[in-house]
Amino acid sequence: MSSQAPRAVVLVRSTRFRPNPLTAMDNRFQSAAPLDVASAAYTASTTAAERLREAGVVVHLFDDESGLHPDSVFPNNWFSTHSGGRVAVYPMYAANRRGERRADVIEFLKRTYRVHEVIDYSGLEHDDVYLEGTGAMVLDHTTRIAYTARSRRADPRLLERFCTTFGYEPLLFDAYDDDGAPIYHTNVMMSVATEFALVCLDAIDPAQRAEVADRLTDSGRTVVPLTHAQIRSFAGNAIELRGSSARRLLALSTTAAASLAPAQREVIEDSCDLLPLDVTPIEPAGGSVRCMIAGIHLDSRRTAATSTTVDVERLPA
Repeated sequence: MSSQAPRAVVLVRSTRFRPNPLTAMDNRFQSAAPLDVASAAYTASTTAAERLREAGVVVHLFDDESGLHPDSVFPNNWFSTHSGGRVAVYPMYAANRRGERRADVIEFLKRTYRVHEVIDYSGLEHDDVYLEGTGAMVLDHTTRIAYTARSRRADPRLLERFCTTFGYEPLLFDAYDDDGAPIYHTNVMMSVATEFALVCLDAIDPAQRAEVADRLTDSGRTVVPLTHAQIRSFAGNAIELRGSSARRLLALSTTAAASLAPAQREVIEDSCDLLPLDVTPIEPAGGSVRCMIAGIHLDSRRTAATSTTVDVERLPA
């Protein structure tokens, strides 16, 4: 068992997906997409959910048919779940992302899992304070560290408040892409698994780089350095999961998997099986597999046999 690798996840499938124009200013991982990308993105989300289920991961798949929220396929930004039955709901930077927060998703979690407390920070949007969930923070659930790249989507004050409430140590650092622009979300450059961590150390301010690397190695993990080109291919946007096999899985995109060098794959495959998912139509929005997956770190109210039977929960328009 690994507290880092959840057994169940939430995915949201959008019928009208498109890259979000309101996030393009600071999300330099966004790129141009075909005008008719919605259908391909819907199919990619469906196939990703099927592949995860085939691997034994419990997938709770929700539909968003409203067409109002371009980035609704990235639910990890608006909520996170935590051991002890706690759920956090987050304030979002882009105004057209705030409607992604859905009470019916939280109610579903309460019905299906043991949820004792929901802490909602979303009202801080009125004060221009934002913390976009496990996009802004990469959480080490084992040694309780919240690795966070400074950006307009990760307010240091709210990071401190979250960490105090949920029992993490904040580790705030500055990170830049290869053009010198701040990286908008930590989870595009960093992924912490049980026995290794993928991280673009070259993106981190040189004065802070050693501290991040040392904290990862002190936790017993092997650091797998990524290049700027690899994080452009979303190699850092991966998540470790548990399925039906005794070995853990590393879910990542086919784009990301293709960018890995043999030595990097060898380190990963010492403890995980690679599970590449083809989400190519979604990646022009500036996120990939990790952004699409909200991990469930809660105790189930149901048996393992019945918890896999949840199919599609439709989100109201």
